[in-house]
Amino acid sequence: MINKNGEQQALFPYNDPGQLPIKPLRQPNGQWLRLEIALPGYTVWLRAWEVQVGRVKLYLLDSNDAENSPVHRGITSELYGGGSELRLQQEILLGIGGWRLLQALGIKPEVCHLNEGHAALAVLERARSLMDETGDLFEVALAITRVGNLFTTHTAVPAGFDHFAPDLIKQYLGQYASQKLGITLHDLLALGRQNPDDESEKFNMAYLALRGTGQVNGVSRLHGEVSRQIFEPLFPGWPKSEVPVGYVTNGVHTPTWDSMPADDLWTEACGKERWLGTTESLEKHIRGVSNEKLWAFRCAGRKSLVDYTRERLSQQLAAAGDLADAIEQAKHIFDPNILTLGFARRFATYKRPNLLLHDPERLLRILNNSEHPAQLIIAGKAHPQDEAGQALIQQWIKFIRQPQSRARVIFLSDDDMFLTQRLVQGVDVWINTPRRPWEACGTSGMKVLVNGGINLSELDGWWAEAYMPELGWALGDGKEHGDDPDWDAQEADALYCLLEQQVVPQFYERDKHSIPRSWVARMRESMARLTPQFSSNRAVREYTEQHYMRAAQAYIGRANDNGAIGREVINWKRAVDKHWSSLNIGQLRVETKDHEHVFEVEVYLGNLGSDKARVQLYADGINGGAPECVEMNIAHLQSCGPGYCTYHATASSERPAQDYTPRIIPQHPGVAVPLECAHIVWQK
Repeated sequence: MINKNGEQQALFPYNDPGQLPIKPLRQPNGQWLRLEIALPGYTVWLRAWEVQVGRVKLYLLDSNDAENSPVHRGITSELYGGGSELRLQQEILLGIGGWRLLQALGIKPEVCHLNEGHAALAVLERARSLMDETGDLFEVALAITRVGNLFTTHTAVPAGFDHFAPDLIKQYLGQYASQKLGITLHDLLALGRQNPDDESEKFNMAYLALRGTGQVNGVSRLHGEVSRQIFEPLFPGWPKSEVPVGYVTNGVHTPTWDSMPADDLWTEACGKERWLGTTESLEKHIRGVSNEKLWAFRCAGRKSLVDYTRERLSQQLAAAGDLADAIEQAKHIFDPNILTLGFARRFATYKRPNLLLHDPERLLRILNNSEHPAQLIIAGKAHPQDEAGQALIQQWIKFIRQPQSRARVIFLSDDDMFLTQRLVQGVDVWINTPRRPWEACGTSGMKVLVNGGINLSELDGWWAEAYMPELGWALGDGKEHGDDPDWDAQEADALYCLLEQQVVPQFYERDKHSIPRSWVARMRESMARLTPQFSSNRAVREYTEQHYMRAAQAYIGRANDNGAIGREVINWKRAVDKHWSSLNIGQLRVETKDHEHVFEVEVYLGNLGSDKARVQLYADGINGGAPECVEMNIAHLQSCGPGYCTYHATASSERPAQDYTPRIIPQHPGVAVPLECAHIVWQK
């Protein structure tokens, strides 16, 4: 809540489990299902709760068990609380305890999807459980299980990953490594380090997740690019474009965020079951809705938001102890016919929630324009330990309490899912101003789409791939500028200009029927083209088709025949590791004729064998395009001397021959290179 001084006050209300839609997870005899997790010098007992979410079961782990000491009962009490030791305890319970819970329930998933590195220890426990079944060594078990794991990263900066001091890993996981996994502490730490032999380097949970999975993805196209740059040091010698990180752009569960009028409008146009199957026809059908109906729908959404805002603000002021006059005025604030802007965020400095406040007088002129006014709803909260974020909230409160601002700007405290629902259902324009490229995806702007809201956002996250001029408005030049205050000032000016010259005028530009046709056209295009594309329908389908099916098939393949393929992969990798340093590439010979380059090169493979490596010609992409890789083949078996082979290939002479460079990379059926084996040799 916001107190009288404009300061955020963090409250931690108690939740009575008996009043929540959850139930204890019990054994057949009626007793709690409890898991024993060994931590240094003591045992933590975990119990579990079950939540039925539609057709899906959600399991919640809870250390608040009577067998635990008071300090250990609180391990799971608060997210992001305490220091790194508590954080590691939580991640042990989540990753190791989480996988053990699935085992206790008889659930044997073929695919394990890791959300960020928080649950990365699950890859170790999954491998350990297979070791118990097959008797294999850890490296074999990991080779088998990792292909069934998918790692999704949400972090746009390396500092955002969880890092733990080596001594802390030794304290909490040293015995687990030696007694359960059969590996040394050095080998365990190597899984979470860039340099395995740097004893001072911290253990990075994202590195562990990457080395324990068969596929890695970011959460937007731009974030995929950023993530490839972040993880590039783990793949020395590989071009950034080939760092094995793809992307699946997030999507929102549209039925959660649409208003009842939006549901009615979409149902009439597209059918009641529009989100239960494919969405290809939605774009065509929503385009058939008339201007009059779309505009009436938008006006109804705005009016509903204004009504809700008045009620919520008056309650908020009463709780903060404001004067009766202020509480009464709040019941009449805002005009349902005025352009309504929305900005709701976690208040963190990289999200630049105060960019709109860069020039307060200019913002006031925009909001208080006598002919074309606007009103602004701000919502959000900062982490209780984020003093800089809380200071940004105070700046807004100070601005709002000015006499010139009170009728046009409000701040709604305690931003939660219910408040966000009402905001995204009613605002005309959703504003987002993160510092590129720190917004990995950002889904709040997706939630306004189904409700006819339009986005005005930085070209970051999902908006960087969604934006087109007819769909909304874009801020920024699509480049990174760090935290340069001069650039922030330029973007603030650009934001004001967009509002003054495009957004506000277009909203009030009406035809003889009082309908802003240009605005409605933009609404319609945004609803038709973006709502299906940035829904969870598309996101889940992409995960299923691009990742889950592949992961399931790969895991089944490696686990078959008691893990024979997994052992084969490890034997291949050992041979590659042993002989790779001896490989080299001779001089490249080129002959150009008949519009073709004919390349020939002698390659020394030593004792590795040509079946364990591929020779390619590599050329950088043109104008930002994908790189070109041309496979080279052995010219003829007779050309192979002791350890030597002559390879050849042809390529179009449209590109200069000097664009191509020979390289050697590992190869084995079904092995993801470079994710599972990152060796590479280039011609010197």
